[in-house]
Amino acid sequence: MTAEQDTAMIARQLAELTRTVEQMGIQLKSLRESSASQQERADIQHERIDLAARELAEVSARLQAAAAALRESV
Repeated sequence: MTAEQDTAMIARQLAELTRTVEQMGIQLKSLRESSASQQERADIQHERIDLAARELAEVSARLQAAAAALRESV
């Protein structure tokens, strides 16, 4: 192989490597955005679960108070 052919081969390999790295960068950006979006959804879902748990605790307390009042009236 001549020096010119070696140079051409290395240039092709470098171009392919550059394309691969650019594609990986695009994929990484997409994964980061997806991850952030999923984390945001998880945070919102967690907040909703916390709110539902608080509401359930309040309803439970009201039911217990009503049951106690009913027992006293009987």
